Amino acid sequence: MDEELRSLTDRLADEAGESAAYRRLLATDDDEELARVLVERERPLWAREIAAFRLGCGGDRRAFEALVLLLNHRDPERCVSAAHALMRLGDPRTPRAAAALATNNLRTAYALHPVRLLTVLRAPESVPALMSTLERLLAPGDPHWRVALACVEGLGQLGDEQARPLLEAALPHPRLGGAARDALSRLREA
Repeated sequence: MDEELRSLTDRLADEAGESAAYRRLLATDDDEELARVLVERERPLWAREIAAFRLGCGGDRRAFEALVLLLNHRDPERCVSAAHALMRLGDPRTPRAAAALATNNLRTAYALHPVRLLTVLRAPESVPALMSTLERLLAPGDPHWRVALACVEGLGQLGDEQARPLLEAALPHPRLGGAARDALSRLREA
């Protein structure tokens, strides 16, 4: 069992309880059974998460929509698992979906993992989405500084010169200044 699946199963064990369905979802190798879990009515979230994760890691695109929903969940651990599975899935729709989640003004509190996923994907959508999100979050008193920090770090990793003015604007921000300096130095190296 790979480390991400072990982490997922440990986390969901309490939520699922001693359910036979939980043990079955972990044991089955039947992708059709896992895919049915994603669409059957009244399935608990933990069951859908296991099915989506296992299908996504196995490259089955039927998991895509469920994984995108989990990527923007209020529970950060669900987001981490979904991001891992989306990376393994390799669906070409992933960058666009992550960009839509990262730039959604109404879901900024849950944008940390979509931002991080965009950085890892290094897709054409990555830099514009990170810049758009960061620009919004530079307003004085914005409470989403962790998301802004992930944007700054991501822009530094992506090394796109377009980000320079925005990274310079982040320099005076007390929680972003150090990361902005690091990101700008990366731009100079690129």
